[in-house]
Amino acid sequence: MQRRLQVQVFRSGRVISPRFIAGVDIAAGKAQGMAQAAVVVLSYPGLRLVETAVAQGELDFPYIPGLLSFRELPLILAACQKLSLTPDLILVDGQGVAHPRRIGLACHLGLFLDTPTIGCAKSRLCGSHRLPGDKPGSYSEVMDKGEIIGVALRTRLGVKPVYVSIGHKINLENAIYWVLECCGGYRLPEPTRLAHLVAGGSLKQEKDLVAPEFSYQGNLFN
Repeated sequence: MQRRLQVQVFRSGRVISPRFIAGVDIAAGKAQGMAQAAVVVLSYPGLRLVETAVAQGELDFPYIPGLLSFRELPLILAACQKLSLTPDLILVDGQGVAHPRRIGLACHLGLFLDTPTIGCAKSRLCGSHRLPGDKPGSYSEVMDKGEIIGVALRTRLGVKPVYVSIGHKINLENAIYWVLECCGGYRLPEPTRLAHLVAGGSLKQEKDLVAPEFSYQGNLFN
């Protein structure tokens, strides 16, 4: 299925002036087999949080490296379907084409939603690269079987790089630009950093980041 779908991934395109940028992540719950997926939407250029949605449920697909999309995507899509806003760009805490079959979670999500997506992972799944420079914005290409599949990108001085790759409907240069544009002094870009906090139930400690006109509805952090 992945080999059949990967030919549909569009590896070109540019996002020029997005109004809303989303981030998605998922966290395992305390109960075995349960998880919570989160999607946050930030306004651009201010990167102010304007909407949050979560979906809780059971992970009914086993943990198999390279097949995490089949485990995590159903809950992520369920969270995305609760949004009232439509993001122009989605950053995913996971791989895009930097995947053995060139179709990671960011690609799957982009194909389902027909939206530009970027994979921004905390670790490398496949390929090799040189160590990027220490200066924020420095990067080195991640190579696999003679193909550039992404970059190891330094987003902050003194911290490990993140791994950026195309998800869908965007080129690699533009993907790097938007990851850097969304970093607010942290290692991770704000959309996925906040999605991680929401998925884990910790965003209530980040009240200063919430736009004054936005109010949470329901018990998002249970």
